[in-house]
Amino acid sequence: MTSSATSLLPVNITLGVLLIVLLAVAAGVAHWCSLSPDSSTDRAREILVAGVRAAVQLAAVSLVVAWAVTTVAGLMGFLLVMFSVAVRTAGRRLTSNGTWWLTAMPIAAGVVPTVAALLLTELVPVKGIALVPITGILIGGALTVTVLAGRRALEELQQRRGEVEAAMALGFLDRDARMEIARPAASDALLPGLDQTRTVGLVTLPGAFVGMLLGGASPLMAGAVQLFVLIALMAVQSIAVAVTVELVARRLLFRPEAQDA
Repeated sequence: MTSSATSLLPVNITLGVLLIVLLAVAAGVAHWCSLSPDSSTDRAREILVAGVRAAVQLAAVSLVVAWAVTTVAGLMGFLLVMFSVAVRTAGRRLTSNGTWWLTAMPIAAGVVPTVAALLLTELVPVKGIALVPITGILIGGALTVTVLAGRRALEELQQRRGEVEAAMALGFLDRDARMEIARPAASDALLPGLDQTRTVGLVTLPGAFVGMLLGGASPLMAGAVQLFVLIALMAVQSIAVAVTVELVARRLLFRPEAQDA
């Protein structure tokens, strides 16, 4: 490990203890402040499980990446696993029926063209050390907004079913009536990405920027890469939200209890 990386966050017993304490604090606050949405959901337990899973997964990924970056086949396989896990995660958050796999569409719609453009313009080589982190960031961003947009759209349609029926009575097509209700609510999914981009460098120094500085890149190069990541994320997330809302409005992606909404 380089001296700069070591000075930022040394990997030792102290770090491990602090991580355990912070995870316990997160779960404790969720439990004692009743941050679970209902009795069927235990946010404290979910936080604990997420923390343990993150530790195990990062340990495994650290070993796998070392192999994946050496071959094109390994790289493609690793990226496919990343995409599949994102689709399954988003789908499970939105619905329990067989339409969950459709979340592949909003995630892929923005990520695939962006990564393809990077490869075709040779801005990023077909090498895992460069392609994996960039693709991972884009998939993660698409996953987040797909879940947020889908949940908000589905919940809004369920709560405002009467307004959808009223719009249809006025002559709106089913898709258009549902879109009028779902789209404004789903658009809120873009706010975290917008705020992150607006405040970059003033409130936070994102991971791509810090990582490149630690790797020895100049501040100018690190800033350019981070700017690309932020703008690419906004493009990917905008596409993901648009596709998600379209799927919901057309009743292709729905929840079992709300399919008639």
